Amino acid sequence: MHRGQEKRALQAEMTERAQAPALDGQALARTALAAQGQWYRRVTARGHWLPVAPVFLDNRQMDGRPGFFVLSPLQLDRGDVVLVQRGWVPRDMQDRNRLPALPLPAGEALVPARVAPWPSSLTALGADAPGPIRQNANPDALTALWGHALLPYSLQQLAASPAGAGAVAAAEQTLQRRWPLPALDVRKHDLYAVQWFLFSSLTVGLYVWFQLIRPRLARNTA
Repeated sequence: MHRGQEKRALQAEMTERAQAPALDGQALARTALAAQGQWYRRVTARGHWLPVAPVFLDNRQMDGRPGFFVLSPLQLDRGDVVLVQRGWVPRDMQDRNRLPALPLPAGEALVPARVAPWPSSLTALGADAPGPIRQNANPDALTALWGHALLPYSLQQLAASPAGAGAVAAAEQTLQRRWPLPALDVRKHDLYAVQWFLFSSLTVGLYVWFQLIRPRLARNTA
């Protein structure tokens, strides 16, 4: 019950953060510990996209459909480089390796986003093969691929960048960005509590029957 209450409090805190006023881009955390206090806060990140190929994070779903999370590095005005989850695209069911062209705008970018943990890792049978499709977003692998150290968290882009036209605008429309807040499954803890209360009641009932009632009945019969 205590653990369930902790998760309810955490869920309320996440919802409150998501509804709080947007952070100033200069206030973004620089360490993992500081980032935890900013998770799910909205921010408009200002910087420019690094001219590198995106990474497509495999086996990610949106609305029950298989597809990819698209990852690109954004260099903030202050110099740090942050991993941006730009959005989700569906998998080509005829050719898994056929990926959409998703060009990025040149020049200054204003990216409406929210602060989020690093993309979750899925079970992998081995190391990712070189190429744009990856099973997991390994920080060391992405640093080596893009040539820049990354901040220890990510940004989930919430809307298209204000600037963009032609192929860039088309790419922005292709990406879907319905990022849900993590489900903490509080009901699971409530069910566990009910089970243990039932086990406790059963134990008490069995004790009363075998230690008190049954011996008394046996004496009365004798």
